[in-house]
Amino acid sequence: MVNQAQILQWLQTFAAEIEQNKEYLTELDAAIGDADHGINMDRGFKKVITQLPNVADQDIGSILKTVSMTLISSIGGASGPLYGTWFLRASTVATLKQELTAQDTLELLQAGLDGVLQRGKAQLGDKTMVDVLSPAVAAFAQALSEDKGTLAALQQTVAIAEAAMKDTIPMLAKKGRASYLGERSIGHQDPGGTSAYLMLKSLLVVLEPHIS
Repeated sequence: MVNQAQILQWLQTFAAEIEQNKEYLTELDAAIGDADHGINMDRGFKKVITQLPNVADQDIGSILKTVSMTLISSIGGASGPLYGTWFLRASTVATLKQELTAQDTLELLQAGLDGVLQRGKAQLGDKTMVDVLSPAVAAFAQALSEDKGTLAALQQTVAIAEAAMKDTIPMLAKKGRASYLGERSIGHQDPGGTSAYLMLKSLLVVLEPHIS
């Protein structure tokens, strides 16, 4: 089980990862985008951290919905709507829940991905966060189908996400500002895919000592 306290800790850990990697994410974005991904994400998650004490005693769905609304209102560019949508859709799976089973966790990850697909209209191979989230969710589902627990599933998910993040380097961007560069977008790691990897990695970092 993943409990409400661990979800709060995950959000704090992800915010810290974003802050630590702010310049790196911005450098990645400078090569193929607006050079603001790290700055925008850091601003948004700093705002999220200020909101968490207000929802610390609420259910997981309410916490994630608060994250969504905070990100949408405080992050510019594509990141705000996409991450805001991810957390909003994820929140619907966790409504009134204080704990998440392995199946709940899969449904939460899948709902977030579905929201991003619908909002961003990106497909696999377009060089976006979808190229990390989609194989990662598939890996989690595969692990559960093999009767692995949440921890083993998440370890598999993060390993796949890291590989998928690196796999965006040779891709030609077909969405967003990066698509304007055409062939020049090849050879650069996708910043959105990188922050999506950090999101999943942060969840594993929090859960690894506590669950099986």
